[in-house]
Amino acid sequence: MTSPARTERLTVRPITAEEHLDFIRAQPSASFLQTPAWGQVKSEWRRESLGWWAGSGSGPDTLVGVALVLYRQLPRLKRYLAYLPEGPVIDWETEDLDAWLKPMLRHLKKAGAFGVRMGPPVITARWSAAQVKEGIASDDVRRLGDLPPTERSRSGAGVVSQLNELGWRLQAVEGGFAAGQPQFNFQIPLAGKSEDDVLKGMNQLWRRNIKKAAKEGVEVVSTGSTTEGGSTTEGGSTTEGGSSTGIGSSTELKLFHDLYVHTAERDHFTPRPLAYFATMFAALEAEEPDRIRLYLARHEGQLVAATIAIRVGTHAWYSYGASSTEKREVRGSNAIQWAMIRDALAAGAEVYDLRGITDTLDADDSHVGLIQFKVGTGGEAVEYAGEWDLPINRALYKAFELYMSRR
Repeated sequence: MTSPARTERLTVRPITAEEHLDFIRAQPSASFLQTPAWGQVKSEWRRESLGWWAGSGSGPDTLVGVALVLYRQLPRLKRYLAYLPEGPVIDWETEDLDAWLKPMLRHLKKAGAFGVRMGPPVITARWSAAQVKEGIASDDVRRLGDLPPTERSRSGAGVVSQLNELGWRLQAVEGGFAAGQPQFNFQIPLAGKSEDDVLKGMNQLWRRNIKKAAKEGVEVVSTGSTTEGGSTTEGGSTTEGGSSTGIGSSTELKLFHDLYVHTAERDHFTPRPLAYFATMFAALEAEEPDRIRLYLARHEGQLVAATIAIRVGTHAWYSYGASSTEKREVRGSNAIQWAMIRDALAAGAEVYDLRGITDTLDADDSHVGLIQFKVGTGGEAVEYAGEWDLPINRALYKAFELYMSRR
């Protein structure tokens, strides 16, 4: 995606879901949270597709950017927080971010927004798996920020600098709505890699657990393929082609949800209702046949792990996961992740995203176990620019902050 020439002006106006999706399809990737279908998943919010149009007045304008905007209403007032999760989909490499954001703000203000929240899909720093592992082992390291990153993004730093200059505020990443989307993720780069390459990048424990799952006869099935753990070798397991079927109200989705509720009780988090996942599958499957997949791992007929994977272009996400407290020794969680990684590779994905981690590297922190599980895949920790707010009506924005703090 490139910025318009300086002789062209940018305007923002609503677009159809079809125009929005066509633009997303033409990009290498975009966050699934910026697809038109995601607005249907978040049915409690008012949704709008926006387009950035570039033109000089001498010919038809060209669509050069899009966004899914979710509007959260203030209690008893027709005023809204406009939220763009992991968006908008614009040229974040630009040196004139104001030219992109100013017409968006004009539109959102007319739409009744008292404030705007967005999450630029821009990576600012990366840390290797080896660094993270060493950090956890060190008594002197408590957080990722205590380690020098393997890479700092110049364009990411430019986005942060411009947002600060334009008066946007970086949001806290803990608690309530302000937590939004994770600022730190763990990802496996897949571009140019084979299954053997990815396996070799994993630590010894992960490779051993994948082999163990195969030896124990763990079977992984998904909505689009069947992967039998029993035939797994070091190179991977066989995948038999199958046709994807809609599962928005299926028995399989209920099985996932039952295990997910079990996981929530064990790990002390609040589960989403079954209806939420049914809506998610119905909306995302209708948008693209292979947008979302359900994976189920069984051992001797018993469900031991279940996950949901999402893909947009070259970016694949591990979105939700659940595991049984029983039979953990058969390593269903490793088997199901390997099946998802293999399918992502086969689909041409360049990134396999295990989603959020906290930035803690304190070995005594309860969150560090999740980080250690993800680090074993041999990927990298990445820091995004985070979520940023811009108050349009400062009094209403302050009232909203107070309201959210008391919930």
